[in-house]
Amino acid sequence: MKQVQLQEEDLRRAQALRDAYGRITTELARFIVGQEAVIEQMVIAILARGHCLLEGVPGLAKTMMVRGLARTMDLTFRRIQFTPDLMPADITGTDIIQETPDGHRTLVFQPGPIFAQMILADEINRTPPKTQAALLEAMQEHSVTVGNRTYALQEPFFVLATQNPIEQEGTYPLPEAQRDRFMFHVGVEYPTREQEREIVMRTTGVHEVELKPVITGEEILACQQLVRAVPVPDHVLDYALDLVRRLRPGEPDALPFVRDWIEWGPGPRASQMLILGGKVRAVLHGRYHVTIDDIAALARPVLRHRIVPTFAAEAEGLTTVAIVERALQEIPQREAGPVL
Repeated sequence: MKQVQLQEEDLRRAQALRDAYGRITTELARFIVGQEAVIEQMVIAILARGHCLLEGVPGLAKTMMVRGLARTMDLTFRRIQFTPDLMPADITGTDIIQETPDGHRTLVFQPGPIFAQMILADEINRTPPKTQAALLEAMQEHSVTVGNRTYALQEPFFVLATQNPIEQEGTYPLPEAQRDRFMFHVGVEYPTREQEREIVMRTTGVHEVELKPVITGEEILACQQLVRAVPVPDHVLDYALDLVRRLRPGEPDALPFVRDWIEWGPGPRASQMLILGGKVRAVLHGRYHVTIDDIAALARPVLRHRIVPTFAAEAEGLTTVAIVERALQEIPQREAGPVL
C-alpha cells in the first residue's frame, strides 16, 4: 500500500482534534469517575461514524456517560427506554391527521425520539425484533421511513445501546446480523475501590457539575472525514486481516482452536471496523499512521460480538472475549514499518 502524507491543513485539524479530545476527557472527569477506556471507545466510534453496544450491570453510569458526552460535543440527546410494548412508531414517529384553517384534513409527520444526534437505546434487548429493526434501520441508513416517505436524520448521528447481562428472562437477544451493525461491543466494568469511594463522596454530597461544550457537530463531521485520510501501513492491514480471517472455522489457515470453539467467525465488517477505529485511535494518540497496537487495542470491542461460539466452547465456560485474547496471543505481530 502506497503511504501518503497528510496535508498541512489535515495536520492542523488532527492537532485540533487531539486538543478537543483532551478537553472532552477533562470535562467528563469532572462528571464521571473512571471509565476512561469506555469513553475513549465511544469517542472513537463517533469519529469513525459507528455505533456502540454497551453491556454492564445497572448503576455503572452508562446513561450519565452518554448524556455527558452529548453535552461536551454539543449534540442533541434523547433516551429511549426499550420495553416489550414499545412499537416502531414510538421510535420513528408517525403521521397524524390535522385540520387546516380551510377545513381540510391532512397528514402531518410527528417526529419520534430517534430525531436526535445522540440516542441512548436503554436495554435494547427488552423490545421485540420488529421494534429493534426500526432502530437498526436508522443506524444503517441514517434515515427513517414512515409510510411512503423517507426522512433524513441530523448528522452526526450516533446510537449507544445498552443491555443488562444478568436479567435475561423475557428478553429478545439481538440476532448476529443485527449485532454486526454495532462497531463496538463495550463491556462496562465495576469501578475500583478508590473510584467507588470517589463516586460515593460525589453523589452523597453537594457536588454539582455543569459540563461545557467542547466540539460542535459540524467539527465532528469534519473530523470524520479527516480520520479516513490517515494512512495504514501494509503490515498493519495484513495483521488486521489475519486477526479476522484466522477466526473463521472455514478458512484453511484458521487458528488451531477455532474449529473447536467457533461456530461462525467475524465477517468483512470486522476488518473495516478495526482499520477505521485504528485510524481514529492513532490520531487521538498523537500519531499520523496506524500501528499494530491500535488494532490490538480495539480487537476485543470489535470482535467479541461478531463471534458465535460452539456448544463445546460454551460448555467449557469460554467467552468470546477469551477467544479473542487467545487469538491475540497466537497471531504474530509483524515488525513495525517506518514511522511517518
